[in-house]
Amino acid sequence: MLAIRGGERVRSRPYPQWPAWSAEEEALLLEALRSGKWGIGGKKVEEFASLFASYQGCRYGVACMNGSVAIKVALQAVGVEPGDEVITTPYTFIATATAAIELGAVPVFADIEEDGLNIAPGSVEENITNRTKAILPVHIAGIPADMDSICRIARRHGLYVVEDAAQAHGSEWRGRRVGGLGELGCFSFQSSKVMTSGEGGAITTNIEELSERCWSLINVGRTRGGDWYQHDVLGYNYRMTEFQAAVLIAQLRRLDQQIERRQANYELLSGLFRELEGFELIRPPKDATRVNHFLVPIRVRRDVFGDIDKRRIVDALRAEGIPSSLGYTVPLHLHAPIVRYLEKTRSRSVDSLRNAEAAARGVFWLPHYVLLGSEEDVMDIYRALAKIERHRGEL
Repeated sequence: MLAIRGGERVRSRPYPQWPAWSAEEEALLLEALRSGKWGIGGKKVEEFASLFASYQGCRYGVACMNGSVAIKVALQAVGVEPGDEVITTPYTFIATATAAIELGAVPVFADIEEDGLNIAPGSVEENITNRTKAILPVHIAGIPADMDSICRIARRHGLYVVEDAAQAHGSEWRGRRVGGLGELGCFSFQSSKVMTSGEGGAITTNIEELSERCWSLINVGRTRGGDWYQHDVLGYNYRMTEFQAAVLIAQLRRLDQQIERRQANYELLSGLFRELEGFELIRPPKDATRVNHFLVPIRVRRDVFGDIDKRRIVDALRAEGIPSSLGYTVPLHLHAPIVRYLEKTRSRSVDSLRNAEAAARGVFWLPHYVLLGSEEDVMDIYRALAKIERHRGEL
């Protein structure tokens, strides 16, 4: 009997705690505290920005207060203005679209791949008009989008590529880290991410001019080396604090070790999925040569589970002791506030994006920290899924 019906749980032990921290975070936080320079004038924000950019294979990095701000600033830095169109995916966090909306631009939604969760290059090209300014791919679950195809399309049409890499720290496409494959890359350090300071963001690039534009926009329009009250553009106070940077320096130092642990456990889980009929692991494409496994996305097989709502499956999985998330339940092109914005601006409406809508109905996630434990922890995931599959009539 399923635990949700009163049966015995598969698992009663907790998975590894997240966020994870050590004496290293404590020591660096105390350094920042005792320096007396908690914001402007401190050294840790610039140190972190440089370290993180280098880690992502980029020449320049700019830290900011969160990932949503990073996307907005990056779009503004490449010249997105009111009335411009930004092509992105509907299967993403709402901030991807609202970053464009805050600039008065119009998010245009392309469908995702049929067998994955990332934006489909063919759908991107179908949606390009003379108003398109940028393409904003998202590396969902830490799995890189098809950046070769996206960048080719962008070059052909004279468009900018801004990567939403909020979920993809350390991930690689054909041996190159994300964040430097387009003109700009945007990262988040919110609490759930694979490295976190509670909140925080960063922008990476290999183009010095864009780096300086981003720095200026984040620092109320100032220019590096300029007078304190010299504001050359209209900017914002979107700065990161020294305390956030201190934590992130420590988090970055252990990121590779954690990604390796997740990868080993993911490979074990991937093999176990071959024994399941009702659940399909959404696997990275071969050109995604490194994946941080921020999420483990799982598709419910409708030929096995019929029309059972994924909410019932996730509720059952949680009852068995396995942390899990519904994931995105409404793709952005159907999200009420975005629909209202598009209607108000008389922008192009979207009738249906079949693959994104199917993913919203049928894909749920496991969080990355379930892959930070032991092989037995991974076996419990399989046991719980197999139990739900066997007893699906109880859902």
